[in-house]
Amino acid sequence: MGASSIQARSSNMKRATIAAVWFIALAMFSRVGIARAQAFIDGSFGTETEEDHLAKEVEDPTAILTQLKFQDLYTPGNFQTKAETNTIQLRPVLPVTTFALLPFKQIIRPTFEVDTLATSSGASTITEFADMQLFDLFLSNWPDPSQTGFGWGLGPTFVFPTGRDPKAGKHSWQAGPAAAAAYRGIPHLMMGFLFQNPISFAYTDSSAKPQSQMEFQPLLTYTLGRGWYVKSADSTWTVNWRRGTSTTIPISLGFGRVWKLPGPELDTWVSGEWTTYQQYTDITPMYTVRFGITLLFPRLLL
Repeated sequence: MGASSIQARSSNMKRATIAAVWFIALAMFSRVGIARAQAFIDGSFGTETEEDHLAKEVEDPTAILTQLKFQDLYTPGNFQTKAETNTIQLRPVLPVTTFALLPFKQIIRPTFEVDTLATSSGASTITEFADMQLFDLFLSNWPDPSQTGFGWGLGPTFVFPTGRDPKAGKHSWQAGPAAAAAYRGIPHLMMGFLFQNPISFAYTDSSAKPQSQMEFQPLLTYTLGRGWYVKSADSTWTVNWRRGTSTTIPISLGFGRVWKLPGPELDTWVSGEWTTYQQYTDITPMYTVRFGITLLFPRLLL
């Protein structure tokens, strides 16, 4: 098969993917409009169902909600390469209740990733297990979130050097501060942020470079009734503090629905992301489509 045929096939795949995403978006937004209109007719738009309550909590980093998140990040367009990349991510969210020696609730969240990465300016890729990340937030008892709608927490964040290839991992042990806050006192609205800044302190390879990267994730969710919601909560702004290292600022917009089922509740969503600013970057996502499924266990607490 010639180079022109491969390029044409790749272009057709991109167009087909984008067309499929737009079709899904149109169908889901139509369903959202019908659900919202029906809520007005039923007189239930001003009230929050259990699904709406969970929809505000799924993106809240301070929410006491056990979750098992699966998401796929497909990037058909990257800066400085023709390759299409992908990330498969597994992220449990594990709330821990208070006990005698520690009167604070905790949120423990590990992240496991398998990345398909570009290796050059061409279309070649590799698939590798990425570095594992984990944070442990200790939630403040003041002010009372059930009374004020405001919650916040502090704790450590860690990066473990599980990625073998330099493109998938930094070959360094990292630790640093983490902080999160969220406000859910306005009906239908959740707004907040998650901040992390892991810093390297030990290395598994002599060629590894020191790391210090701020990761700031703005979070915004608005429920539409019957479990439907829109959000801008998937993008993470990154600033590497060392001179000449990268900065990226993406933005995202998505929508989804929480489904009430006999077993665990189910959250399904799709979002798009676009990198609006980049500096000193190598191969970087230009635009990404995310698909996610989350199992929710609102009555399970460690």
